[in-house]
Amino acid sequence: MNFKLKITLVAIFLCAFLGVSAQRQANRNELRAPAFPLITIDPNTSAWSYSDNLYDDAVRHWTGKPFPLLGVLKVDGVAYRFMGKEDIELEAIAKMAEQAGWSAKFTMQEPSADWMNVDFSDEGWKRGEAPFGTKDKEPAAKTDWQEPKIWVRREFYLNEDLQGKPVYVEFTHDDDAIIYVNGIEVANTGQATGKNRRVKLPEAAVKTLKKGKNVLAGYCYNRVANGYFDFGLYTEKKNSVIFPQAAKQLSVNVQATQTHYEFDCGPVRLEVSFIAPLLLENLDLVSRPVNYLAYTVKSLDGKKHQVQLYVEASTNWALNHPLQESTLAQYKSGGLAYVKTGSKSQEILGKKGDDLRIDWGYFYMAADASKTRTATGDGLTLRSAFMNDNKLDSSDKGRQLVLTQNFAVSKSYSDKILLGYDDIYSIQYFGQNLRPYWNRNEDSSIEKQFEAAHKEFATLRTACEKFDVELWNTAMRVGGKEYASLTALAYRQSIAAHKLVKAPNDDLLWLSKENDSNGSIGTVDVTYPSAPLYLYYNPELAKGLLNHIFYYSESKRWKKPFAAHDVGTYPLANGQTYGGDMPVEESGNMVILTYAIARMEKNAEYARKHWEVLTTWTDYLVEHGQDPDNQLCTDDFAGHFAHNANLSVKAIVAIAAYGHLAKMLGMNDVAKKYIAKAKEMASIWKVMAADGDHYKLTFDKSGTWSQKYNLVWDKILGMHIFDEDIIQTEIQYYLTKQNKYGLPLDNRRTYTKTDWIMWTATMAEDIDTFRKFITPVYNFMHETTDRLPMSDWIYTDKPVRAGFKARSVVGGYFIKMLEEKINKQ
Repeated sequence: MNFKLKITLVAIFLCAFLGVSAQRQANRNELRAPAFPLITIDPNTSAWSYSDNLYDDAVRHWTGKPFPLLGVLKVDGVAYRFMGKEDIELEAIAKMAEQAGWSAKFTMQEPSADWMNVDFSDEGWKRGEAPFGTKDKEPAAKTDWQEPKIWVRREFYLNEDLQGKPVYVEFTHDDDAIIYVNGIEVANTGQATGKNRRVKLPEAAVKTLKKGKNVLAGYCYNRVANGYFDFGLYTEKKNSVIFPQAAKQLSVNVQATQTHYEFDCGPVRLEVSFIAPLLLENLDLVSRPVNYLAYTVKSLDGKKHQVQLYVEASTNWALNHPLQESTLAQYKSGGLAYVKTGSKSQEILGKKGDDLRIDWGYFYMAADASKTRTATGDGLTLRSAFMNDNKLDSSDKGRQLVLTQNFAVSKSYSDKILLGYDDIYSIQYFGQNLRPYWNRNEDSSIEKQFEAAHKEFATLRTACEKFDVELWNTAMRVGGKEYASLTALAYRQSIAAHKLVKAPNDDLLWLSKENDSNGSIGTVDVTYPSAPLYLYYNPELAKGLLNHIFYYSESKRWKKPFAAHDVGTYPLANGQTYGGDMPVEESGNMVILTYAIARMEKNAEYARKHWEVLTTWTDYLVEHGQDPDNQLCTDDFAGHFAHNANLSVKAIVAIAAYGHLAKMLGMNDVAKKYIAKAKEMASIWKVMAADGDHYKLTFDKSGTWSQKYNLVWDKILGMHIFDEDIIQTEIQYYLTKQNKYGLPLDNRRTYTKTDWIMWTATMAEDIDTFRKFITPVYNFMHETTDRLPMSDWIYTDKPVRAGFKARSVVGGYFIKMLEEKINKQ
């Protein structure tokens, strides 16, 4: 290559890079996210910042449990903590049962009001060994607790007063818990469950902790099942904080595949980007279990500065519970230096459920071996050594993994850390353990994945910048800046709630985990709201959301004439585990989405492959969909109810979708029959649901209303089954029912579902009306006091969630973009 050509190529690259950088500034997302995505690989490896500043709190798993990730930049000997908080090392005053056995007096009959006081007589109470729980449901429980409520009094003795010391109560509870120290309430969870929740005691309670006898008392109310209760008391070790000085965060900017931070660290500027190259057209990239922490350090004064980067992770990343035994390792391979951790037990696919972290496979951090030093061991020791410029000596005693890089900067310096997870086996599918998609042929290794990620970094970063700009600009055009902000935040959240594998029959499986709900895998009524994102970017992934349900029925494992709800509890996909069926809901979802796939692909071959079961489901809807009997819909938190007008809409739209699929396949007689039937049912619906200036929640109750979000598919897919005035009548009525933070789901409660608001808004005829529905949702996310990955189930009259977090259904936010794409075809 001649010199002039080299110069030209460099110039082109710089212009492109600077152009994208300028676009990033122009497209800055000003949303103060409820939580900021950092590492987003799958439901197991999903880490977030729950605070405004990256250094205000520990990095956390989507469940809220700490996934410690500590970042420090030392500049000319001064350390600036820019990421995470140091894990405070505690000394036990009264250990929890998971660390050491303890016993206490307890009763399941409500005692007198002073039961928590030190001088209360518990002479008539029983004595039991902790933890307390329903032993048939919780094997770890030592004392069987079958009644709804339990009161526990735990005496402990001190050798000295604790006044002036930081003291914490730590407890695991299912469900509601209240904890007292010497009669003073120190924790009250309200209606909630939690594992290893830690609360710092107020000074008034600490003052009572004196030499001699003290009482730690706890109350727990098990509302449904699986009761469990354990609690203990702890104080901080001395001198356990090595990096008290934080950097100054200047900005944070969430885009679809990246989260960008800027910090001042004394005389230098630090830019940090968390990059997940989740480009949905490339399934190998979607599956590659490696993310980047990229950084740039710039001198602010033009002088040369000696800089040291310290990045520390914890064994928590590979454990369900932080006290599980783990292994630590460090090695070099393929030009990269690695630190690695995993559980000692390695029970592959050994746990299923919702509020769990993975404890099989291995977590890795890696970086260029020529520039990086590694260490493992005790966090306090490693941090002290780094702070004092001493050698970082490794040991197998401790729970921390460390990478450090040293360099000088007078202008600018850039590098990266790679973080990833090898789960070895990802999913059990009807009895067979499946490798992750990236190793579907068993011809790869985690090192090969890291090496590819390392070599392709520059290319992938440019691709991510380009993708982020394109997504932002498209969302801006169709829905405005607030809509663009929400879709940018939703992108990684939705993707990270899935796992990509290949079935033994070569089906692509894009399996969701029903996060923060019940942990179901491949849930159809989670697929339905999630689908717009995958229909828009890659219909093969949309098929991956449906394939397991088709297989479940076609293999005769599922024998009912309607679609199943799920195929198990994550990560075990061995058959439905949800307790109740949703026959109209799930059948309608499957048929509608199959037609949406056909429209995106401009052919119905996928429907042809599954025609027999689609026909069975559609005929079920013809028979049962006009006026659904008492059953659940996707909004199952609202409970069972009959005559659901919106559920009837779904059935009718699905019947029409089946008719249009038949038309695409040349089955004209079938098409005419089912489209005519859908129109007939829609005419009946209009009469049954009419209630003056709007349409009812249920056919049998006047004076009620609900969002008819299922109508959006009649509009988007251009089927025109329902009279067009129905949608506009509803939209105008909804505008009179909005609260500060959004449109309620229906007249019964003030809560709503944000994904359904997006669908309802998309039925509006113009962007201004669309934005009237979107702005309150944006304001909720910007102002909510619940710091966690976006909730889709929120209250509309106050900035708190009703439930749910980190769920895939925010993929439904992309329905407005999908509408434009389908209409352009």
